[in-house]
Amino acid sequence: MAEIVTGEAVVLDVPIAAFPSRMAAVLLDLVLQYTTLGILGIVIGGTASQLNPAAIAAIATVALVLVIVGYPTIFETLTRGKTIGKMALGLRVVSDDGGPERFRQALIRALAGIFEFTILAPVALITSLLSARGKRLGDIFAGTCVIQERVPRRGELPAEFALVPAVLADWARTLELSGLSDVNAEAAGSYLRRFAELQPAARDELGLRLATAVAGQVSPPPPAGTPPTAYLSAVLAVRRDRDQARVAAMRWSAGVQAAQAAPDDPADMRAAVHPADPMRPADAAHTGAAVQTGDAVHTSDAVPTSDAVHSSDVGPSTPLSHTESTGFVAPS
Repeated sequence: MAEIVTGEAVVLDVPIAAFPSRMAAVLLDLVLQYTTLGILGIVIGGTASQLNPAAIAAIATVALVLVIVGYPTIFETLTRGKTIGKMALGLRVVSDDGGPERFRQALIRALAGIFEFTILAPVALITSLLSARGKRLGDIFAGTCVIQERVPRRGELPAEFALVPAVLADWARTLELSGLSDVNAEAAGSYLRRFAELQPAARDELGLRLATAVAGQVSPPPPAGTPPTAYLSAVLAVRRDRDQARVAAMRWSAGVQAAQAAPDDPADMRAAVHPADPMRPADAAHTGAAVQTGDAVHTSDAVPTSDAVHSSDVGPSTPLSHTESTGFVAPS
């Protein structure tokens, strides 16, 4: 995952395409390109007797440029960042600000690819492996990156872990979650999703460790005797509700701005100010989720990228004796 800040200062967490996926897409595109070149070579060769050498050389050059440069440029421009290989692997090229790839960027990537896949292949390989976003030279010059657009669907939280437990409702309204890291939130969500699949001993120990790590970043501490699963469920539910309310507030604000920009039709203005779908900030208060201000918004808080849960996901191991001060019930 990588953070992309859009032009509206919205922070998007997007999955960067893995190196093997990118290589598979490139190989598929190369097979298509060289197959097309082979067919064109046969066609040009069949007409060689009717053309002079200069004409044959000109036609071959045009065909080579169209296939090697034109194919990725045209496809990525028309499909907003995809070639046939990327479509097959579920990849897409996007700008560094999260916007769609533009013609200029597609052309720069295609021109750089001529050298990257020939004389500069080792340099391109090393650059892609060392870059945090998997960027090759063409991506660096064009200001783009490749993301994994098609990802496996993750399971939903079990019903008993999707809401704030009734006994913690009053306490949950006072939660301060600004210090909660994405890593701990993702690990807690993954743990709750796989709760029934874990062995009891490992489940209790990991739950206690996760709850302790989260409690170190969240205030106030939970009531004495709170089970780790109930605590983690409450924290994630409140965080999710507040994020939804924050996004709804941004949509509502955008509707107000649109209405102010075009206030000629009163009916349209009322529809923009009071959209039917998004929840207005005033309504968010009834859900128990306070609307937080600020421009930067994380769209994938508490959204795990994998269902696998490891104790290393929560950072340095916290001694279990520390849980005595958090109020959690120790596993039996």
